[in-house]
Amino acid sequence: MPVTFVVSTVSPTQVKTDLLVIPVYSERVLGPGGDEVDADLDGGLVAFMEQAAFDGKEGEKLVVPTGGALGASSVVLIGLGKREEVTADGLRKAGAVAAKAAHKAGSASTTLASAGPADLDMAEAAQAVVEGVLLGGYEYLEYKSDPKPSKLKRVSLLGRSGALRRGMDRGTSVGTAVIWARDIVNTPARDLSPAEFARAAQRLLRGKGVKVEVLDVPALKRERLGGVIGVGMGSEQPPRLVKMTYAPTKSNATLALVGKGVIFDSGGLSLKPAGGMETMKTDMAGAAAVIAAMSVLADLGVKTKVIAFTPMVENMPSGSAIRPGDVLTFRNGKTAEVLNTDAEGRLILADALALAAEAKPDAIIDLATLTGACMVALGDKIAGLMTNDDSWGAQVRTAADTVGEPVWPLPLPKEYKKFIDSDIADIRNTSTSNYGGAITAGLFLEEFVGDVPWVHLDIAGPSRVSSDDGYTRRGASGFGVRTLAELASRFHVPSRK
Repeated sequence: MPVTFVVSTVSPTQVKTDLLVIPVYSERVLGPGGDEVDADLDGGLVAFMEQAAFDGKEGEKLVVPTGGALGASSVVLIGLGKREEVTADGLRKAGAVAAKAAHKAGSASTTLASAGPADLDMAEAAQAVVEGVLLGGYEYLEYKSDPKPSKLKRVSLLGRSGALRRGMDRGTSVGTAVIWARDIVNTPARDLSPAEFARAAQRLLRGKGVKVEVLDVPALKRERLGGVIGVGMGSEQPPRLVKMTYAPTKSNATLALVGKGVIFDSGGLSLKPAGGMETMKTDMAGAAAVIAAMSVLADLGVKTKVIAFTPMVENMPSGSAIRPGDVLTFRNGKTAEVLNTDAEGRLILADALALAAEAKPDAIIDLATLTGACMVALGDKIAGLMTNDDSWGAQVRTAADTVGEPVWPLPLPKEYKKFIDSDIADIRNTSTSNYGGAITAGLFLEEFVGDVPWVHLDIAGPSRVSSDDGYTRRGASGFGVRTLAELASRFHVPSRK
């Protein structure tokens, strides 16, 4: 584990630590523990803030030496903005600022989890702070010849509430899962074949209360998964599909998760330009998020049965690759004409969604880095949400908003279905229109979920970030893990209105 977290009832003025992190609200109003620390420093905190023109705006940071007057070597002041406007995500971002400030420190202690407004649950606040520290301090150093990792090993949450420990434990579990997802997505595709990705899932889920089944090529053929087989035909690395089942006792509802797992997307015979391939190891971020989320269900005490399907393929050009004009037959018997082999994600998701629908869950959600068109519509920070059930879509959006992973609804207009009509098959995998590419991709997927309430999240934008931003670090973001964990924890059967 990158950092060990503990709850401590020691006073901020007495705690032995390298860094003491104290929140500050707008207009230099000291947060929990700040007045006591300022008194022991003979007004040093307030004086330092004035000299440095530190106002307490969100994201501001100021390091104040203690001169041996406290148990802490230094105090780090972190701005939260107006007290009444502090949110869990604001605390998550503050935790990230603290982690970066403590890069060269061995230990840190903080009262951040007590800094929210009265209507913010203490456990939720503590979870946010812990996640912020873990995710903001994230580093991917596997391929560095001279790595210089953070020295931070221990963080103490200062306070007496039992909710602190509950939130700390939940934040540690979820944050660690996001780190796993980031690590696996950041791994070069050369070192992560579909088979190795499946083995990584097995290793992660061992002892987590999740049954794991891996389907190899003969099993894929027996199960009639023509989309997975078809896309995987061009690669020397054979495809896989991982089925995961979490089945707590006395569960009275079932949720199905599906994640796109294209290990590397060259575009196949519809080859991408060189620049378009540079980040295509990220094309399995949906599957990574689903697997990571499955790893926390037992830790969070989830009562809902959760099943998950993650097809894993490489989309490569070769003499055995599918060709434009080929027709694939999927698990549910539907056929699709493949006009562009670079629109492959929907082909493997079709089989996985059909399997999920066959299990008759109460709802399905899939995550996929599916279309550049969604990024054109919503940018690179917001996922597109498409659904066949408004009640289910609202539930997913609430979960995403709660954890600070923004999504925005896009329509699935029936009149657009004509754009994926095929002359020779049931449907085609690309649209005849130059517009609405994210929507027509969603309409394609809808053909495979039957009447089960379903949400499709197109995470092409937020699955990867180009620069550090709050608690996300350059590279894979792990987007979706926290939404799925929150969704499973609070799942209720959609009303189908």
